[in-house]
Amino acid sequence: MPEILILTHGGWGAELCNSLRMVVGEIAGVHTLALMPVDTFSDFYHSVQQVVTKMPAGSLILTDFIGGTTSNVAARLSLDHPVAVICGLNASLLLQALDLREQGALSAQVSELVAAGRESCRDVVAHIQQQR
Repeated sequence: MPEILILTHGGWGAELCNSLRMVVGEIAGVHTLALMPVDTFSDFYHSVQQVVTKMPAGSLILTDFIGGTTSNVAARLSLDHPVAVICGLNASLLLQALDLREQGALSAQVSELVAAGRESCRDVVAHIQQQR
């Protein structure tokens, strides 16, 4: 089964996983790594590389935002390892990835996952008003 690696600035990726466990129970095959202010690019790269080399083909890296170290490291490692990378981590995106990995390679479902992440960002008040 594909695995998911979450890369964030600070530890909020781990906290997101803790919160999702309240909703879905235990989540196997999900790893988190936090880039901390004391980490150099090289240190973080090597930490991520150690995890990515053990992930099965078709796995997925989710990062917090584009252009940051987390996304840059993931993009570089994706050149040498059969993993996909999506930035814009949110709870709905992670839940969708957890569901879709039951169907096979997450790297083959990037477009659907990106769409799910976009769709999850909504004006809640307008959404409720439309439901009435």
